[in-house]
Amino acid sequence: MNTKFKRHDKVKIIISPSESDIESYEEENVLVKKGTIGEINMLLPNGRYHVLIKNSEGIKIAYVVADEEVLESVK
Repeated sequence: MNTKFKRHDKVKIIISPSESDIESYEEENVLVKKGTIGEINMLLPNGRYHVLIKNSEGIKIAYVVADEEVLESVK
């Protein structure tokens, strides 16, 4: 399977994810919106990406399940 992103690549979410695609890590009601930057955690068997989102202090706050089309590489 050819994929655009690899594990640990930094990505920007270009379309706000639905609530069902956001998995809060410890806090409830984590806001993940368009423009949020994260890191690829893994490629899921269904071809979607599991994206790790950290806060400004580098602490894990959420995971987002996203399609390749809604992610953009960040250098």
